Amino acid sequence: MKNENMNERDDLGSIGIGAMIVFIALILVAAVASAVIIQTGEKLQQNAQQTGSDTQEEIGGKISIITVWVGEQNDCDAAVAPGTAGDACITLVYELAAGSEPMDENDVIWTITCLDNAQTAMDSVWGTFDGDVVGTSGAADDNRNGDGVVDTVAMNLDTVHVDGTLKCVDNDATAGCAQAGDFHDDDTLQPGQVYMIDLKTSADTTDQQAQNQGECNPVINEQHELTLSVAGGGTTTEILSYTSVTEGQSVV
Repeated sequence: MKNENMNERDDLGSIGIGAMIVFIALILVAAVASAVIIQTGEKLQQNAQQTGSDTQEEIGGKISIITVWVGEQNDCDAAVAPGTAGDACITLVYELAAGSEPMDENDVIWTITCLDNAQTAMDSVWGTFDGDVVGTSGAADDNRNGDGVVDTVAMNLDTVHVDGTLKCVDNDATAGCAQAGDFHDDDTLQPGQVYMIDLKTSADTTDQQAQNQGECNPVINEQHELTLSVAGGGTTTEILSYTSVTEGQSVV
């Protein structure tokens, strides 16, 4: 009887140890599985957030073209002597795409590509949306660098409101920017605002950015490609179809 009781206890102890080993093994397996599931979930969440952020930048951080028409075709920035041939321009009306955050004019790069005059190779002109400030506000810093002289050295005039008024920061209580000393060029583009800008399709002798620039002036029956790229955002491409080179003729 004593031996049988001892054997029975040994059997029960073995069963208990085995069950404990199985239990510990199950806990380890569950812990490893949980870690894998959590890690996978975090990775999927990060990928989803990154994809959403990239999509938002691609869709929201870009320029929406409203219309483009043929601009001044002889010295559009009034930078050369009267009677001297100057640069030509097209006029672009645009706004920030829905969902966009405010952006700096220098972050928007425009490019026009076309066939050269010999129709044998590609040519291009380019610049940023931060260009010349034109107007007659009389303020001491009525230009982008504050030297008191209207700039005529960039490949585009400065962005203005769609009604042609200067885009500026008013530093006093007066309306507009007509008071000397209160005008400052506003280089920030705001969502919900419609803007207008003249892009030079060729450069003149005063344009400091003319080095390596080509010539894509409007030519009847030609099609040029306009590309607007936002740093860290999306790209907008539009074909400019010239059925006329008369100033004011729509090309989009």
